Amino acid sequence: MFTGIIQTIGKIKGFDKKGDFAGIIVEHNGGLSEVNTGDSVAVDGVCLTVVGFSPSLLEADISKETLNLTTLGRMKSGEKVNLEKALTPAMSMGGHFVTGHIDGVGFIKRKDMDGEFAILDFYVPDELQMQIAKKGSIAVNGVSLTVADIIEHGFRVAIIPHTLKNTTLAVRKQGDKVNIETDVIAKYVERFLSVKKKGIDEAFLKEHGFIRESH
Repeated sequence: MFTGIIQTIGKIKGFDKKGDFAGIIVEHNGGLSEVNTGDSVAVDGVCLTVVGFSPSLLEADISKETLNLTTLGRMKSGEKVNLEKALTPAMSMGGHFVTGHIDGVGFIKRKDMDGEFAILDFYVPDELQMQIAKKGSIAVNGVSLTVADIIEHGFRVAIIPHTLKNTTLAVRKQGDKVNIETDVIAKYVERFLSVKKKGIDEAFLKEHGFIRESH
């Protein structure tokens, strides 16, 4: 579990495709601390398991599904990525609950600068649109953002100078693809509404633990 509050910006140092899988090496320049092999780290919002770690580098393996469903399969050496280590009970909770499980890949439709601030419009796949609400939370490349408005096939956000300075959103441009994770609460609401339309029956009650099988 993550918060969407980026801790440091890393740089891709190596990307080795191994058949349907890949290995990635990310330079973090000491921006991550107390990370051990086996821990989870979000790389541009994608939850990966660390298989190697040093004071300046981290290594992780990427599955076929993750390569296909996120932007990591398109990464090149030298590209910058947002990094966040997993949330622990001792850490303060900023942002919102982010799982690191990407729901889809979108892209930047428009990016306008207003002084030190930025207004970004994002396109998202149609199946995600109902999981996005005005003033709700969303994660873009692992960055926790508040939706300023809903637009056709997407949403709009206003980025403050601090977020631009401390994430890769400052260097992302129109047309760039991004990882999208909608708010986990929105997923449950959509699931509930879809079930409600179909009607609540005995099978639904058993599935959600309201009825136990008698033995």
